[in-house]
Amino acid sequence: MTADSAPTLTVGGSDAELSKHLDKALTAFSEAATGTAYGDSFSVKVTDEAGELVGGLTAWTWGGLCGISMLWVREDSRKDGWGSRILHAAEAEAVRRGCDRVAVSSFTFQAPGFYQRHGYVETGRMLGIPDGHEDVHMFKRLTA
Repeated sequence: MTADSAPTLTVGGSDAELSKHLDKALTAFSEAATGTAYGDSFSVKVTDEAGELVGGLTAWTWGGLCGISMLWVREDSRKDGWGSRILHAAEAEAVRRGCDRVAVSSFTFQAPGFYQRHGYVETGRMLGIPDGHEDVHMFKRLTA
């Protein structure tokens, strides 16, 4: 950097290139700091006979932990047990990938009770997000 140039701060919308760069840089930093290589992402997906999405889950693994990013089931299929089947499939895949624990967060207006019924325990809450709701953080130990 020369004396007549200075870094530029930019605020904007979504930036896929920036996200990719930050992910790569933070992964390298975390791996160097911990000596533990990052795992990988995985998904579980259910489709109906027409090929339409019934539900799914995305997750990641690192250092023996599985982190559930998102789990969703189509409204007309929520009473059919798909959420439980998707969650159980993800937990089994996490164990297969060497994980012994799993973490997830769910807003109070979403499904914290669903996870608690599946053995997850609350570890903390982010209060007031959004507007009086809370983001409930949960954890579960997995067994082979």
